[in-house]
Amino acid sequence: MKARTVPRKRVEWSGKYGPNLMGDKRQKNRQLTLAFAEEGRGEAPTASRGGSESSTAGKKPERSASSELLMEEVCERRNLQEALRRVRANKGSPGIDGMTVDDLVEHLRQHWPAIRDQLLNGTYQPQPVKRVEIPTPAGGVRKLGIPTALDRFLQQAVLQVLQGRWDRTFSQSSYGFRPGRSTHQAIAAAQGFIAAGLRWVVDLDLEKFFDRVNHDILMGRIANRVQDQRVLRLIRAFLNAGVMEDGLVSPTEEGTPQGGPLSPLLSNIVLDDLDRELESRGLRFARYADDCNIYVRSRRSGERVMNGITRFLTAKLKLKVNEQKSAVARPWDRKFLGFSFTSGKVPKRRIAPKALARFKERVRELTCRTRGISLEQMVEKLSSYLLGWRGYFSYCETSSVLRDLDSWIHRRLRAVVWKQWRRGRTRFAELRQRNVSADLAAQTAGSHHGPWRLSKSPALHFALPTAFFDSLGVPKLAPQKA
Repeated sequence: MKARTVPRKRVEWSGKYGPNLMGDKRQKNRQLTLAFAEEGRGEAPTASRGGSESSTAGKKPERSASSELLMEEVCERRNLQEALRRVRANKGSPGIDGMTVDDLVEHLRQHWPAIRDQLLNGTYQPQPVKRVEIPTPAGGVRKLGIPTALDRFLQQAVLQVLQGRWDRTFSQSSYGFRPGRSTHQAIAAAQGFIAAGLRWVVDLDLEKFFDRVNHDILMGRIANRVQDQRVLRLIRAFLNAGVMEDGLVSPTEEGTPQGGPLSPLLSNIVLDDLDRELESRGLRFARYADDCNIYVRSRRSGERVMNGITRFLTAKLKLKVNEQKSAVARPWDRKFLGFSFTSGKVPKRRIAPKALARFKERVRELTCRTRGISLEQMVEKLSSYLLGWRGYFSYCETSSVLRDLDSWIHRRLRAVVWKQWRRGRTRFAELRQRNVSADLAAQTAGSHHGPWRLSKSPALHFALPTAFFDSLGVPKLAPQKA
């Protein structure tokens, strides 16, 4: 019997569909259970969420009898509850139907039996993704595709089942979007290759990788791993769902739009062929998604590898190498995941110059002296940014750079305070209140120099010391001595 179309909440795409407050935590947990209360029993057991990381890329994908019942595993209650929990934790913007992740729970309570029937019958049709453009550090834009909350939930449920099966087959040198792996591990691996004497890098940049993935090649790789035709149809439907931009829906004939939970896993499936090729050639490399660095002993070797891998990517995967951004060079002249390395005998991790420039640009925006907000409000927003930045870039081994940044940030804030004090009388009174001598306070308050110049003056250093910014809650970037 053919499944009927599932009614979905329809609202204006102007974003008026507001969040529905869900009550206290206990009520939220109860709703997670009730959302799937109509599910029947007897499905196949949930796929393993773990997976060893020690398998090599040469290992062929495993097939089993249960691989024909993957959709039952996707629809298993515990898997769905975990998917819903993760989607709600990630929050994110609504898709084209305006449904928020908070509204998703009530929608599932009403419509899950029908949605589940469509999934099990292989007739579910995702909605188009919403096109969003975000600026890139290089000055361009990156196109994201935001699926609806329901489709994000279903993608997450599929991801949890497939990743548990596939992750163990991926290369040890692949670090992107994998459980238990991180950018810092990729950077440490690159550092180890340089220390071992591989002091030339083939820095590959794939041009618009997520927009250029060939659907037929991707589905062929997935079909080698999946026998359940319903799962294959669902993944193909997600790829071909289309993109809505300016109210018009355009078909998607290639690419895996960034923004959905399933996209990173699909990218790893495509680039697993690259990993296998590099390993078959005996090359040392570190790859994080489409950012791949290969380490060799000489420029000549690097150029040979660059030419060979470029031909492989073009001919076999239908991908294009960005020649302007790719290069064979010394590792300390290139960046990898925001980091670079020193050129000494023992290479140290350092923050790439472009990453430092972006950091300073952002801090200048947050500490602009004409923002018209209080110092406390400014510090609150600045601290949020600094904590996130420190969590990533504190992995560098050049702490002197972080100490210099701390001093520079304090100077920026001293200039803000001086600007906010405005008049000479106020400035003199504030300095005297902070135990600056009368002569020095009068000399500084009467100076014709601007806030930035005076932010380095002895008077402001004495009146607004490091302890003052500590009391405001400004995080320090440099590691503190025990």
